[in-house]
Amino acid sequence: MLFRYCCGLLALLLSLPLSAQPLFDSHLHYSAEDARHFDPLAIVQWLDKNMIPYAAVTGTPAVHVSKLYQAVPERIVPLLSIYRQRRDKSTWTKDETVIPYLKKELERGHWGGIGELHLFAADRHSQVFKEVIALASARQLPLLIHADPAVIDKLYEIAPKQRVIWAHASTFPYPDLVADYLQRYPHLSVDVSMRDRRIAPDGVIDDDWYELFVMYPDRFMIGVDTYSTSRWRSFDFAVRAIRHWLAQLPEDVAQQLAFVNAAKFYKKPLSLKANTSF
Repeated sequence: MLFRYCCGLLALLLSLPLSAQPLFDSHLHYSAEDARHFDPLAIVQWLDKNMIPYAAVTGTPAVHVSKLYQAVPERIVPLLSIYRQRRDKSTWTKDETVIPYLKKELERGHWGGIGELHLFAADRHSQVFKEVIALASARQLPLLIHADPAVIDKLYEIAPKQRVIWAHASTFPYPDLVADYLQRYPHLSVDVSMRDRRIAPDGVIDDDWYELFVMYPDRFMIGVDTYSTSRWRSFDFAVRAIRHWLAQLPEDVAQQLAFVNAAKFYKKPLSLKANTSF
């Protein structure tokens, strides 16, 4: 059974070197093309190999994420994608069928959030976007958003207490800008997926990013972002790159980014099952 794939007590793991500590991946995709190549067992084996006991996963269409969640419900946080097909990514803000679809899917009850939403400044006044925010707020579900800063401003104008994960540290991933928005909006968190080269050019962590993480250690999450099947195939390499720059942070800060923040955000236990191991 897939359920045998978990890790030991977090208290024990946190005493190990960072390379041997668990990660919570806050930004994975498992879509139709991925499912054609990799069944849920293969995905779990990748997570196990890289000591990732939990992952937040979205995908197009949503049925594949549901299947992955059903295989290992204790390990997957399923995020409901509003895209039913790939082309919806660029048209959803004008698509009135999105809201009935979301309402129907959310009735299933297992979704841990909504996203990833791709949204840019020009569409921030979209009525569909406003209704998505209302649905998330009413159900107390977080939103994973790939967006311009102006979109974040608009969202918090509408719903000041909405929990948001800002994917990729914004479309303009500058430490000063990110710091400004974290100060403005206390319910905003940031995932730094796909920003490893900015964070650690040539493998050495940038001073500005280092200071940002130390200043806001409880507001960041890590993620690989498996946006394609080729990204899944290079998953091990991507995880090593993340661990490399995490290891250059103070140990307590690295642990928060690596695991603790996402576990708290998604209300997963910090103490993991001890009866199984990677």
